[in-house]
Amino acid sequence: MNYAKSDEAVRKLSPEQYRVTQQNGTEAPFTGEYYNNKRPGIYVDIVSGEPLFASADKFDSGCGWPSFTKPIVPANINELRDDSYGMIRTEVRSAHGDSHLGHVFPDGPRDRGGLRYCINSAALRFIPREEMEAQGYGAFIDQVEEI
Repeated sequence: MNYAKSDEAVRKLSPEQYRVTQQNGTEAPFTGEYYNNKRPGIYVDIVSGEPLFASADKFDSGCGWPSFTKPIVPANINELRDDSYGMIRTEVRSAHGDSHLGHVFPDGPRDRGGLRYCINSAALRFIPREEMEAQGYGAFIDQVEEI
């Protein structure tokens, strides 16, 4: 699959998706479409379609945004220093789409690596397990739990 960012994909974004992914925005806590999603599947970049996170790595951190312990394909994630708003954080961007996704923090579950990828729902598209093969993500089914 080609996971490149395209002008057409960017034009199709909702105003909120554009604000988050293209202008480094943050959606309000507890408002994102996937915050409470517990279905098995994968989360891909809303712009490029590159696989980012698996439902098996999602956990309830209580922070108000979908949280994951690790990316499904580490090469699809870029981590950059972010010193905006007087804080030092690590921004998470998609490697191919260059979408702003959120931030990663060192306060995740210790028994699962200790990281918390705090991700905006507006940067993601969820692919349910039963649709993964048809949508070209069959190679990742083994990383999605059976429920």
